[in-house]
Amino acid sequence: MTEKKVSVLEGFKTFLMRGNVIDLAVAVVIGAAFTQVVNSVVKGIINPLVGAFGTKDLDAYSSCIKGTCQVVNGEVQGIKILWGSVLGATLSFLITAAVVYFLIVYPLAKYLARKAARDAAKEGTKEVVELSELEVLKEIRDALVAQSRGNGTAGGSTGRPLP
Repeated sequence: MTEKKVSVLEGFKTFLMRGNVIDLAVAVVIGAAFTQVVNSVVKGIINPLVGAFGTKDLDAYSSCIKGTCQVVNGEVQGIKILWGSVLGATLSFLITAAVVYFLIVYPLAKYLARKAARDAAKEGTKEVVELSELEVLKEIRDALVAQSRGNGTAGGSTGRPLP
């Protein structure tokens, strides 16, 4: 029974020490900080711009489904839908997604595509060099074979036959 606990703990330790888990933890912390920035932009810039056409805060936009949505004795009469807060959250999401895409995903994809193209070009050059070296070696071999067949020796004046 203790062997299973040790193996489970060892597995958990291995899991925690992987680079992926640490990277994920860093991403979550940065994402939380970034969310605060985006929420500040929405509340400080987007909401006042929308407020120029109506109320100052998106959260104030609402509609009643049933009843008149009046507060009577501290209770809200009717069913109130707070569609302004949903709109604010949607705008926050869209701004976050746009910033992540245009500042991280798109440039990284471009960089990786350029890197792949460079690597492919290097591989193509390497193959051409290897093929040209192979062709030169074949020509040398063919010339030596032809020379050895022609006068029975290779190298001219040495008189030694080719192996």
